[in-house]
Amino acid sequence: MIKIFLRLSVAAFTLSLSIATALAGGHSAKLDYNVAGKKFTAHVAMPAQPAKGTIYIIHDWNGLDAYEIGRAEMLAEQGYTAIAIDLFGVDAKLEGRDDYRRETGALYKDRDTFRARIKAAIAAGQSKAGMDGKAFIMGYCFGGAGVLEAARAGMALDGFISFHGGLSTPKGQNYSQTKGSVLLLHGSADPVSGMQDLASLLDELQAANIPHTAEIFGGARHSFTVAGSRDYDATADAGSWDALMRYLDQNS
Repeated sequence: MIKIFLRLSVAAFTLSLSIATALAGGHSAKLDYNVAGKKFTAHVAMPAQPAKGTIYIIHDWNGLDAYEIGRAEMLAEQGYTAIAIDLFGVDAKLEGRDDYRRETGALYKDRDTFRARIKAAIAAGQSKAGMDGKAFIMGYCFGGAGVLEAARAGMALDGFISFHGGLSTPKGQNYSQTKGSVLLLHGSADPVSGMQDLASLLDELQAANIPHTAEIFGGARHSFTVAGSRDYDATADAGSWDALMRYLDQNS
């Protein structure tokens, strides 16, 4: 099912991206794991009450930082165990755009390693006590592309959510092995993956008979959820978060 919303109005919306080490009644922790001899550390935010499910978060191109940690804490406040995973490794140099391009480019060129790092993070999360219920994976920008990589890889998750992610499908890949439903949250003015890319992806998902929904935010550009960026769009940010909450309510 496809839902398209063109949102042109501007509404005030303030996201609280708290990165405190303790939640109200819940708690946060670090989760260390290794892939091919390389060390990675994820951030785990747990709710006070029994979790509704587990949500993995793949970071943007600049690596795991306060942004994804804040989103994990927001999800914990909504009752989910949220795991912000690391795909670059704790020793990765991440000081500017050249570094970000190096790390993301290496994974785009080596899809086996890309998938192996996502799988390892999920396996580490699954090994943690108390992570019952359904599991989802979401991501922003580069992280959205990672989410779709996980979907095409057939990872055993219940849902895949991309926020303004890269939407193109690499040559030789498809969605024939995708296990869960797909939610796409995208801006109509995104210069990285435009509406033609979105239409192609929707055609692919339809042909593969994968349950999918897309919500399109009129005029929103690439990084519309990142407060402080030139592309930030408060209306699209609020609308996409609301869409995520509805999706999780319906599918958890």
